[in-house]
Amino acid sequence: MADYDVVIIGAGPGGYVAAIRAAQLGFNTAIIERDTVGGICLNWGCIPSKSLLRNAEVLNLIKDADEYGISFDNFRYDYSKAIDRSRQVVDRLTTGVQYLLRKNSVEHITGVATLIDPKTISVESPHGDSETITSENIIIATGARQRDIPSMPIDHSVVMNSRDALELREVPEKIVVVGGGATGVEFSHVYQSYGSEVTIVELMDRLVPNEDEEISASLEKSFNDNGVKCLTGVSVNSITVSGASANVNITADGSETNLECDKVLVAVGVQGNSDNIGLENVGVTTDRGFIPVGENMETNVSGIYAIGDVTGRMLLAHVASAQAIVAVEYIAGMNPEQLDYSLMPRAIYCKPQVASFGLSEAQARDQGINIKVGKFPFSASGKAIALGETDGMVKLIVDEEIGEIIGAHMIGAEVTELLAELSITKMLEGTATEIGLLVHPHPTISEMLKEAALDTMGEAIHI
Repeated sequence: MADYDVVIIGAGPGGYVAAIRAAQLGFNTAIIERDTVGGICLNWGCIPSKSLLRNAEVLNLIKDADEYGISFDNFRYDYSKAIDRSRQVVDRLTTGVQYLLRKNSVEHITGVATLIDPKTISVESPHGDSETITSENIIIATGARQRDIPSMPIDHSVVMNSRDALELREVPEKIVVVGGGATGVEFSHVYQSYGSEVTIVELMDRLVPNEDEEISASLEKSFNDNGVKCLTGVSVNSITVSGASANVNITADGSETNLECDKVLVAVGVQGNSDNIGLENVGVTTDRGFIPVGENMETNVSGIYAIGDVTGRMLLAHVASAQAIVAVEYIAGMNPEQLDYSLMPRAIYCKPQVASFGLSEAQARDQGINIKVGKFPFSASGKAIALGETDGMVKLIVDEEIGEIIGAHMIGAEVTELLAELSITKMLEGTATEIGLLVHPHPTISEMLKEAALDTMGEAIHI
């Protein structure tokens, strides 16, 4: 008889959720983690970066205090204290995860796990001791890490990755951010807020290239208006470090040029943590470093599952948690709802925020879908004007015939909080008609959803 019913390797937002759900379903459960529980998300990703973004939000509000009739002398700010606060937030949440594991009687094993066979795991403790445990089911939740790119060698001092940036206590005078995706634009906003001269270099022809083109254009305009220089359609040829500065050689429009800066943040390239965990011992296949999985997170080897970033499906914490529930409930013989990755919500927390799910306008048209598009600008929202946040829009893509919401794309203050209403409407097979009929409280930012829905039918009131 195996030692456990379920063992999870990795205690990030996929792993610890899987462990708790398994325990809830009566499984004898253990979770193995070589570092602190919470994974990259809680320790070096989502949570500390959002703490810094909150600091940037407060700082920018204070800078604009004159608009609200508030003035003061001797205004000072200390970025190192922002870092301290972010670590305090992390400690609070990781302590909470440890409590939840104890509460649910999940055995937490600290160490490095290696698969020996489909039911056996060797665990090496931090002290060098090793033990062997067995389990009827194994869930791999080892996450992902930044990929090494030869043209952009990271020295963790002048040339940084996102983890280095979350430990940096001094704001650089000039920084080049390589990558205009979520990580790149969030850090760019933080550094610009604290006074850095920021340049974003993005290989694709626009910022946040996975988002709707109109949203990307709006974000780039906002960044440029606020002093962030955005270079798109640009490739990085090399990064050369000299003392405490760097030279970033780029090609733009066929011509080479150099960008001089104090720091470089490389925010591109990710690889799955599928190496050095014994996959070759059990025959689990990989694809470019990620572990392919089926609808229920099963790998090609019976009894072994994979969830989260290591699968390469969508590198988002909430996707990992959703995959965790599917995997465990499938193991329990239940019939879990299959995940529709095209409808997974996406959220970016720079200023202005970006939030979306589903197809962009261009994607819908490329697929030959007859659509209607509804929009409503922040500049026409009473609540947004009162808040002093008039930058942004809500954009809905709906099926022309039945009004089904097939895409939602938003940019502006707190739009990440608006995703839930649209997601539940989609889940319940509601349409733009229902959102347009629903009475929203006034004045709120959420009223813009109603107006955008009405706009798909040519019935918006306030534009």
